[in-house]
Amino acid sequence: MEALPALLSGLLVSAAVDRGFLAGRPGVGVAWLAGFGAATAVRAYAARAGFPHLAAVVEPLRDALVARVVRAALARPDPDPAEVARLTEQVESARQLTATLLRTLRGVGVTLVAALAGLTLLAPVVLPVALVPLLVAGLLFARLLRPLVERRRAVVLAEEHLAAEAGRALHGLRDIQATGAGQRTAESLAATAGDSAAASRALGRAAALRSLVVASGGRLPVLAVVAAAPRLLADGGLTAGELLGVATYLVQQLDPAVRTLAGTVGGWLLNLTVVLDRLATTSREPLPNAEPEAEPEAEPEPAAGTAPAPTLRVTALRHAHGPDADPVLAGLDLTTAPGEHLAVVGPSGTGKSTLAALLAGLLAPLDGEVTVDGVRPHLLPGPERARLVALLPQEAYVFPGSVRANLCWPGTAAEARIARAVAVLGADDLVARLGGLDGVLTGPAALSAGERQLLALVRTYLSPAPVVVLDEATCHLDATAEDRVERAFAARPGVLVVVAHRIGSALRADRVLLLDGGRGVLARHGDLQVLSPLYRELVGHWLGSAGVRGAAPAVGRPS
Repeated sequence: MEALPALLSGLLVSAAVDRGFLAGRPGVGVAWLAGFGAATAVRAYAARAGFPHLAAVVEPLRDALVARVVRAALARPDPDPAEVARLTEQVESARQLTATLLRTLRGVGVTLVAALAGLTLLAPVVLPVALVPLLVAGLLFARLLRPLVERRRAVVLAEEHLAAEAGRALHGLRDIQATGAGQRTAESLAATAGDSAAASRALGRAAALRSLVVASGGRLPVLAVVAAAPRLLADGGLTAGELLGVATYLVQQLDPAVRTLAGTVGGWLLNLTVVLDRLATTSREPLPNAEPEAEPEAEPEPAAGTAPAPTLRVTALRHAHGPDADPVLAGLDLTTAPGEHLAVVGPSGTGKSTLAALLAGLLAPLDGEVTVDGVRPHLLPGPERARLVALLPQEAYVFPGSVRANLCWPGTAAEARIARAVAVLGADDLVARLGGLDGVLTGPAALSAGERQLLALVRTYLSPAPVVVLDEATCHLDATAEDRVERAFAARPGVLVVVAHRIGSALRADRVLLLDGGRGVLARHGDLQVLSPLYRELVGHWLGSAGVRGAAPAVGRPS
């Protein structure tokens, strides 16, 4: 029903001219044109009747996207209502764009097919003249789609990056003025603004080329038919009415349809692609077997002397593994909030384990400093350093002796407190199998790598250190056990730094530090996906490699 006007327009105009007006029967001509008006009224009714079916497609899509956004937000340790609101706004944009695309593309598709069918019925002789430039323009337009998508995405990311950088500069304006970094900050923002402007110009050039191709596709068929009209009329290939009917198809149906199609695909479809890409990267649902465990009713009390709210500060940190080696960390700055949970990520060789050793005071920085409440760990004697920062590496250490001695080393702890720590970290079954706290370990070989890690995690949990650094210390645990362990350490008083082994570690953290090229980018997980293409690649690798239920892949090895 919607196709009737596009199908009949040229045929009815041709009949009105040849059989009516040129034949001296204007009443007949008007009657043929009245038929065109009736077909238009039928199309309007059909278009109205299609809206409930459109809603049946679009509204469930919107509901599914909202559910995805909310589930992903609630899976994080500290859901951000502002982020959820921003994502639901993007969901509404996706809903509106999808509805517009379905309504417009269906109508345009019907018009194109019907107009070509009517043109074939009316004057097949003009098809080669009209279709060749239309097909050439269509192929050129298809070739432009991928560059348009990439440049539109680049514009969105560049604008978000500029907004984030400007917001940070405004928030830290006093610090910038106090340190005399105004010129450097202005230059950095100017460079970021220049990147955004360059992305917009690149998109503008691609859009201008698209407009030229679209104009060619819509107008060249008309010009070709006009140029061939004298010969077609002289040879008897077309009558005057048929020529007007052909012009009607080209000017009133095909040209507007081609322009609408190009504008829809090149505008709304590209916008929808970018919106869905943003939703896909910022609203990942939890991995299988990574659901949060129920929190225990009673948490172990901190040991005597544990600082409840330390601040870990890294200032202009620089470190290299040799005098002639390139620095693995160059000018890194970091300040944690009291009680913050921080995840450290990055490709292999970017200095994650080096940073862990520097935070724990096992390495002395070449330049800059690491402090915990103003104290530099690397200057402390070993026992005092261990009471300030606890570092647990990938390979856990256990020794022959009782389970109790392994869990309490190098000090002691009340049995009730040990039992609570064992319970909260999920080591009950392991300790029971080993004979309880008084059970005897004959040596590390008696345990698997995951079991050794679990005992060492309980030991670290019981330590008085207010700062805990886990350097892939859960890599031999499954995703569920890792989730339980990290949540328990995050609830423990103090600062937690986790060198991430799975995507869940980044999702659970308050902020994520991405190491690359000696420097770091520090932000929340969702914001970091906007700010860093490298982080988006790491997240994509994590999620793309999680093909086995309960398994989540590692990204890189200790640096």
